[in-house]
Amino acid sequence: MHGPVTAAWLLVALCGVTGTYCLLRMRSGVEEQRRAAGGEALMGFGMAAMAVPAAVFTPPRWAWPVYAAVFGATALHALWAARGGPRHLHHLVGSAAMVYMAVAMSVAPPAAHHAHGGTGVPLLTGVLLLYFTGYVLLTGARLVPAAAPAGGTAPGGWGDHPEVARACRLSMGIGMLAMLLAM
Repeated sequence: MHGPVTAAWLLVALCGVTGTYCLLRMRSGVEEQRRAAGGEALMGFGMAAMAVPAAVFTPPRWAWPVYAAVFGATALHALWAARGGPRHLHHLVGSAAMVYMAVAMSVAPPAAHHAHGGTGVPLLTGVLLLYFTGYVLLTGARLVPAAAPAGGTAPGGWGDHPEVARACRLSMGIGMLAMLLAM
């Protein structure tokens, strides 16, 4: 994406670490945790790859349609999963945002990847910025009152800490905001 190189590397690190933790969460004994962790790992690694500074690596033109296809399939999966409850709608919005950014990068000429040619923020970018800002604020507020579990013992495995999973979702929401702002 665009923006300062230091911020891009921080975003790569944040999303890469989050994706790695989500892979570890896939070993959870809780089935719902495992299912959510796979999609979140894909999102984390996809965001990390997309955030690599263009000065270091510029993906070939064919990479952006591949990103769009992968995250389009992820969006369809989230849409299908949303039949069972609204908790999958955030994954749908995140995947759609990734498709949007991949399409925007594929149609923009290489020189446009470094500067905006228009005035203002495109409507869809603004809507996504509002959504992810609200998501980050709400998720952050949910982390603040995290109470210790009854009995003083925490759940066992890597994937069985819901507060860490929420923190990962929060970090990916912040990363999505940074990527949308850099468009």
